[in-house]
Amino acid sequence: MGKFIRLKKGFNINLAGKPQPKVAEVDMADTYAIKPTDFHGLYMPKPVVKEGDAVKAGSPLFHDKRFETVLFTSPVSGEVVEIKRGEKRKLLEIVILADKKMEFEAFRRYSVSDIQNTGVEEIKANLLKSGVWANLVQRPFGVVANPAATPKAIHISAFDTAPVAPDYSVLFKGQDQFFQVGVDVLKRLTSGAVHVNVHSRDEISTVFSQVKGTELNKFNGPHPAGCVGAQIHHVDPINKGDVVWTINPFGVIQIGKLFLNGVYDTSRLMALAGPAARNPQYYKAYTGTSIKKVVKDNLTETNVRFVSGNVLTGTSIGADGHMGFFDHQLTVLPEGNHHEFLGWIAPTASKVSFHRAFGLLSFLAPNREFKANTNTNGEHRSFVQTGVFEKLVPMDILPTQLLKSILAEDLDEMEALGIYEVIEEDFALCEFADVSKHEIQQIVRDGIELMQNS
Repeated sequence: MGKFIRLKKGFNINLAGKPQPKVAEVDMADTYAIKPTDFHGLYMPKPVVKEGDAVKAGSPLFHDKRFETVLFTSPVSGEVVEIKRGEKRKLLEIVILADKKMEFEAFRRYSVSDIQNTGVEEIKANLLKSGVWANLVQRPFGVVANPAATPKAIHISAFDTAPVAPDYSVLFKGQDQFFQVGVDVLKRLTSGAVHVNVHSRDEISTVFSQVKGTELNKFNGPHPAGCVGAQIHHVDPINKGDVVWTINPFGVIQIGKLFLNGVYDTSRLMALAGPAARNPQYYKAYTGTSIKKVVKDNLTETNVRFVSGNVLTGTSIGADGHMGFFDHQLTVLPEGNHHEFLGWIAPTASKVSFHRAFGLLSFLAPNREFKANTNTNGEHRSFVQTGVFEKLVPMDILPTQLLKSILAEDLDEMEALGIYEVIEEDFALCEFADVSKHEIQQIVRDGIELMQNS
């Protein structure tokens, strides 16, 4: 029996462009990419392919120097056409030109009874070799899970409260069997429970409500209720020395497909959303897909920003970009690079504001959808303490003091104030509401890396 938890802190951003529950047809993209930058905790990603090589879905593309057994594999079959590098030859992206007909690397198939009788080391080896292991994220620090660790619990967030987030009952419809098998595999990897966390007010998909062998926890409250960090904090907090793994439902389904079908299957639904999307809806895709065909003739204006993920935690990828490994949402926003008369001073009901400082009249229409753009409505300035962060982080920590301890590089204070419990997404709303316009999420990541390397 799971828990029921009501969260009061947080804030919902009612952005325009929520995807409609319709799956549209679009031609398969020409190129796909895997980006080492999507995975935290990698020390020195090393390619095992070169340009011109032919690969199958599930063929290794690169591994990390620290954990060579953790393979990152191709989402589709085709030809490696580009290996992009940045400063100091940092590996940024491996691009594959897809075949018209998909070919898969063959992995062992298991029956449901086989899973119960298979050793943990064999299960891990199958996950590592196929590339599915990359879906597992380890807390503290939000890094790729260490294969040598045994987590005290595994958490799966089965809903999303971010702006214009896709509906999980649409994303994962009909995947009940694969999700159940994925959970059965995960149970073999932990000494504790597998937690499935759902929203109490939404209709729960049978994919999650009928799954066996898990703790089903129900949450109620505004964003970031859907963030797994807040869920862990209230279900089973992380203390120093604890290890907890998290995985999204798509990763669980991938595990199920791997063990039942013997393939690394990255087929998925992705949502096109946001104020600048002409037809916000769902599309069939594969992990790392190029966005060109999805957005072609599907925008309300031309001066826009493409964000892989949601507007709070996503990454700007450009019109020629590829979706991130963990993202199932492409958000399109109008660029805010134009001058506004009176700026934030002007009273208006067309902007959303947590402070009610700009967009002064926005609170008069709480259910109105806002067509926001990328304008920050201010500039970087000294760190101003407003007390707002404490209203946005639904955890028993002191967010302002934690951020200041990170800036001061005070490791003892960082530890005492809860650095082990948080990653960037837990502070995304703070960055949205910050009057000082600091890159709050980057500050948190810098603090995490400082703790890791100390």
